[in-house]
Amino acid sequence: MGESFIQQKKVDNLTHSAKWVVSKGGFLRVNGSTNVSTFSCIVPEYVDPDTITCINKSLPILMSGNISLNVLGFDCHNTLMTADLRKTLRAKEYPKMKIYFLSLNKFPELRSFEETILGWVNIELSGVTKKFDVKFRFYIDDQKIIHLIGIRAINFSDFNLLPPKKLGGIIQTKDKLDVEFSLNFKTLN
Repeated sequence: MGESFIQQKKVDNLTHSAKWVVSKGGFLRVNGSTNVSTFSCIVPEYVDPDTITCINKSLPILMSGNISLNVLGFDCHNTLMTADLRKTLRAKEYPKMKIYFLSLNKFPELRSFEETILGWVNIELSGVTKKFDVKFRFYIDDQKIIHLIGIRAINFSDFNLLPPKKLGGIIQTKDKLDVEFSLNFKTLN
């Protein structure tokens, strides 16, 4: 289960923990569509020094820690779409989107090939917090960087938000968004 590059503390025969600190290279991407086109918005880099902890005592594997993303950092590669998304997400009133890590259905093996693990997170957006299951992909590279990729479809309506409309309602954004976040971690020694 554990490799030498993961900090593990043996508390008893059943308990191990791992602590990972966020390193460079992470991002958050939101893909959506309107009745006339698709769009992709990204927070291009996430490098805040947050720490995620996994405790392997029993199933589910408990996690603690969160990441906080700047909503004003969203870039949709279109000035109007970027402004609309920020306004819809009430960025001035709620400038942060937070993802709280709750649990995994198994402890990641952290090998060079991707491993898919189901997990649970709370997402806080525009003053509303909602629990979601997320498909996580874990792998580790040659530089011992742990890569975590999470994918989940959410809706504007999950957070009591109305999708943006343009031109008097002629262009309407669909409720569903596909969210993908990618984080890179180093083991905390």
